[in-house]
Amino acid sequence: MADLDVPQSKTRDLDKLLLRAGNLVGPDFYPGAELRDDIRDYVRVLVVGAGGLGCELLKDLALSGFRNLDVIDMDRIEVTNLNRQFLFRLEDVGKPKAEVAAKRVMERVSGVEIVPHFSRIEDKELDFYNDFNIIALGLDSIEARRYINGVACGFLEYDEDDTPRRETIKPMVDGGTEGFKGHARVIVPGVTPLKFPLCTLAETPRNAAHCIEYAHLIKWHEVHGGKSFDPDEPEHMKWVYDEAIKRAELFGIPGVTYSLTQGVVKNIIPAIASTNAIISAACALETLKIVSGCSKTLANYLTYNGGEGLHTKVTEFVRDQDCLVCGPGILIELDTSITLQKFIDMLEEHPKLLLSKASVKHGKDSLYMQAPPVLEEMHRPNLSKPLYDLMGRVQKDTVHVFGTALKNEEKQSSLTKLRVVFKGADGVTDMDTAIGA
Repeated sequence: MADLDVPQSKTRDLDKLLLRAGNLVGPDFYPGAELRDDIRDYVRVLVVGAGGLGCELLKDLALSGFRNLDVIDMDRIEVTNLNRQFLFRLEDVGKPKAEVAAKRVMERVSGVEIVPHFSRIEDKELDFYNDFNIIALGLDSIEARRYINGVACGFLEYDEDDTPRRETIKPMVDGGTEGFKGHARVIVPGVTPLKFPLCTLAETPRNAAHCIEYAHLIKWHEVHGGKSFDPDEPEHMKWVYDEAIKRAELFGIPGVTYSLTQGVVKNIIPAIASTNAIISAACALETLKIVSGCSKTLANYLTYNGGEGLHTKVTEFVRDQDCLVCGPGILIELDTSITLQKFIDMLEEHPKLLLSKASVKHGKDSLYMQAPPVLEEMHRPNLSKPLYDLMGRVQKDTVHVFGTALKNEEKQSSLTKLRVVFKGADGVTDMDTAIGA
């Protein structure tokens, strides 16, 4: 056996996983002390969130052989945190969670280096996230998860066969808890589904909270466009409550109240320390499996229902190949001189698109909007400008186009992701332009 020739380390149980082969190992698993040492010396993990789940995650990862950790959180410690966030003490009240959590774990686990970041996740440059091998999420809001999803998927690149390039994949392990219930899931951009929670909200809600989140996260943006939702504005909260009632009545779901609406929207979520510990353990184990290959990873999603007994289930969901976030999109090859107007005209003639009256968005910037008239007039000057300039003169990037397309002999609204590559721009390789329009 491989482990008999190697001196045992202090992490005896970890050695049982990493120093010998097994029947459930991944195809790239090579047991031995070198693997254990590489995880310790070279693998970098970012923990997002230093609350009840984040504290557990930081501790579990440090005890699982990871020595290079970062943690980011924007909050300060409050007295109400002390009953379940075990790394904090009364004298820590008012201090940044990330800094105190990092300090406490380093005091307890010798050899680990944890860099704290007291800031909002949106305030970090995108390159900051690209420095990590894996991102572990201990968040309490869907909006924050969506942001990190978008960041990780932004690094994803595809080859000429629309296969994700392995070196650009940024795996994520996501955990969440609510009372005696929790979940752990593995998200591999370009490989696994991203949006199970939102798909549940949009298609088959199962409880009152799903109806409320649907009204808050989906219906609000459909009706109000770019208008921001203010949870402290009574009219906004009443609107979400009314829409949640309609949604609940449609699916025969009871229990939607105004107070529950406030609790769900404002993330007033009951937290129990033991649930955090169970979900954190699952997340830490999946992180170890991803980086080492010592066992097959979770098939996407695990739920824990402690209130109904010790029951867990694993469910595998099918990835949407046309996902606007992690899908490859349609590759379009363009000259750097082509104008936005010409680009829009091309969309109508492209055999895979046949998109008329298209609006174009690049990142957070709208390049052209067909409606309403005031926005169309505002963006009209862009039509005569080169698309290459409007996109910041990058060699390649993605844009999203929205318009009317002919599907099944009927005109339907269509939102499509495009991978735009500019011919002749510096840095574009033959592989980038191997297939075009």
